[in-house]
Amino acid sequence: MLTTLRTAYADTRADALSFALGLPPLDALAVLPLECAGHPVELRLLGASHQVIVGPVSETVACLPDRPGPLPTQVRETLDGWSYAFTATVRTYGAAGFGPAVDALCARLAGRDDALTGTFPGSPHAVTALAVDPGPAARRLGWQTWHAYPQTREIVMTQSRLVSEP
Repeated sequence: MLTTLRTAYADTRADALSFALGLPPLDALAVLPLECAGHPVELRLLGASHQVIVGPVSETVACLPDRPGPLPTQVRETLDGWSYAFTATVRTYGAAGFGPAVDALCARLAGRDDALTGTFPGSPHAVTALAVDPGPAARRLGWQTWHAYPQTREIVMTQSRLVSEP
């Protein structure tokens, strides 16, 4: 699902993002509810950030006032019988490469029922996108996110896995 977010784009950068587990649902600009491997999943766009809620996990990547950035590169936790793993990487592009990279990302996610992409008015390459990894098994869920920042030509990519312990 592609949506134009009805909010002004606020300049930020990758190193301003922080990570939190267990936050309650925050005010969202767009929400895509899904069912994945028998579990309800909510992909939530929070401006230039995201929140994913599934099973025992509420994952938030955002500019949070009480949590300074930058994002951790890895997080591993055990939550209510689930093993959770998170990774984050940041890629910086040259002036000619950033726009095509964002366009390719949007094209790759276009038309997917399990993806939510938000663009900001006035900045077509200011994009936040979330997608469930295709084909999860009954005991495994996964998702990826992308946060694109035109002013710094950075794309933050996160990948999360949730595996039910036997």
